[in-house]
Amino acid sequence: MCRNIKRLHNFAPPATEEEIAASALQYVRKVSGMRAPSQANTEAFERAVEQITAITRRLVLDELHTTAEPRSREEEKARAKARGEQREARMRAKLAAEG
Repeated sequence: MCRNIKRLHNFAPPATEEEIAASALQYVRKVSGMRAPSQANTEAFERAVEQITAITRRLVLDELHTTAEPRSREEEKARAKARGEQREARMRAKLAAEG
């Protein structure tokens, strides 16, 4: 679940509302331990997602400042793919060594 929480600060173009809401949802899922809340917890769960979304939006879009060049989503995606491929190669090597 944690891998789905993406870095949102300092991108060109800035993070979208959908990206911010998705990260907030993943955060609430992680800290609550629930992928989907029970009927009794739905209101609290949804309220938490809304509040975390608002806090994240304010932090990422309004309050954080940097002098670094904005990151490219394409470059970050390529780096993540390379890391995934390396992780998969390590896992395959480990399984081959065990077998």
